[in-house]
Amino acid sequence: MSVRTVRAGRLRRWSVLLLSSSLLAGCGLVSGSPMTDDVEPGSIGKGKPLEGAELTVTSKEFTEQIILGNIMGLAFQAAGATVIDKTNIQGTIGAREAVRTGAADAMYEYTGTGWITHLGHENPIPDSRKMYEAVKKEDARNNVSWLPYSTMNNTYALAVTPKTQKKYGLRTLSDVAKLAKKDPKAVSVCVESEFAARNDGLPGMSKKYGLKLSASQIKKMSAGVIYTQVKGGSCTFGEVYTTDGRIKALNLRTLEDDRKFFPLYNAAPEIYTPTLKKYPEIAKILDPITKKLSNSVAQELNGKVDVDGEDPHQVALDWMVKEGFIKKA
Repeated sequence: MSVRTVRAGRLRRWSVLLLSSSLLAGCGLVSGSPMTDDVEPGSIGKGKPLEGAELTVTSKEFTEQIILGNIMGLAFQAAGATVIDKTNIQGTIGAREAVRTGAADAMYEYTGTGWITHLGHENPIPDSRKMYEAVKKEDARNNVSWLPYSTMNNTYALAVTPKTQKKYGLRTLSDVAKLAKKDPKAVSVCVESEFAARNDGLPGMSKKYGLKLSASQIKKMSAGVIYTQVKGGSCTFGEVYTTDGRIKALNLRTLEDDRKFFPLYNAAPEIYTPTLKKYPEIAKILDPITKKLSNSVAQELNGKVDVDGEDPHQVALDWMVKEGFIKKA
């Protein structure tokens, strides 16, 4: 399942209420299988500082999360740990509760999700570092420790083809608003139905940027179709997610959110605090990996799964070896 499938749940506080305790009991928190890769330290995990540790990694059920969970698990394996794979848990809350309660030791989570969904704030902080620091500080009371975040930011964007971008001189969402005012016939937007109705979606974005669109300019469709519709010219612009592999595969361009309307979703390791206290080496092991994660890296890795049909674990392993973080024994 890809990142698009679960994006809607990220920004809606009511999604927390829809997930019952029965979900937490039945989403895989008590099962899992050992990772059995024959890997050794590369640039990380030298001396195998996690020798003797048994660590459980988890993730949500969409492509990007599964890849990130496997990257984390491979890093721990190379550092000497026995790793239990509990990736692919259904839903944001299920994976989060696994870490919060200690049923899992670690996962990659997004700062915006932490701030809005898990900590219950309605207004995002429009600065990556400030968002991270606020989440880290407040979540500490929940036995959850956040390690330094990556530049990888899986948020909303509007995408265009290079041809359209060049034709109209588009760089930012403000440019889209100007174009809509100057030449309304040149603007059409493909969006998911929910994005078209929510204040944190198209209505809120339109208000923020002074973007005026008629009903005929808004085309509603499923998330997966939007990318090909933009590529084929059926829409001038399309609602996309900035780390989606289809952006690169279809040679699309995303426009800058210059007024910082959309929340920031920087990926960062989220660790069960007692585990981090017992194995503080985890921070040093994960830091160089997190620093390497970016939108372009995520697009490449996600594309290998969602576009090329490769296995998420193999994609994670190949990347870790290619980057020199680990070696195959």
